[in-house]
Amino acid sequence: MFYAVFALAAAAGVALDQWLKAYVTANIPVGQARPLWPGVVELRTVHNYGAAWSSFSGMRWLLVAVTAAIVLTVAAAVCLRLVRHPLGAAACCMIVSGGLGNLADRVRLGYVVDMFNLEFMNYPVFNVADILVVCGAVLGVVYYLWFYEKYDQKKDDSHGTADASGQ
Repeated sequence: MFYAVFALAAAAGVALDQWLKAYVTANIPVGQARPLWPGVVELRTVHNYGAAWSSFSGMRWLLVAVTAAIVLTVAAAVCLRLVRHPLGAAACCMIVSGGLGNLADRVRLGYVVDMFNLEFMNYPVFNVADILVVCGAVLGVVYYLWFYEKYDQKKDDSHGTADASGQ
C-alpha cells in the first residue's frame, strides 16, 4: 500500500517541480530575481547546463545517460521490492522524482531551470528536483545505516545453523 502512496508522492514532486519551473520561466527573465522570503531566499531564473555546481557543463547527453541510469536503477530497486522498509522506499521515490524532474528539463530544453537563490550565503541556485534528490539521499543514508540490515538485507542461512545431526 505504501508503495502506491510513495509513487503518487513522487508524481506530485515531479509535477510541483515542473510547474514551478514553468512559472519562474514565464514570469522572471533569465538572470533576474524576485523576493520570496526577503533576506533569506529569492526566486532567480538560472539555466544550468551542467550538474551540481555547474560541473560537467555542456555534457548534456552524458548527464542524461547518467541520470536515466540512476533513476532506472533506483526505481527497479523499489519495483523489485529490494527496498521494503517505508523509509527506504520514501528515499528511493524522492530520488526518482527529483531525477525525473531534472531529466525532463535536460532532454526537453538542454539545461535545467534553477530558481531558489539563498541570499544569506554563497550557494548555487537550485530547484525542487534538487531538493528532492538531496533529501532522498539523506533519507537513504539514514535508512541504510539504521534500517537496511534489520529489514531488507538478505539473510544467509548457510552460516550458524545446525543441521538435524546437531553439527
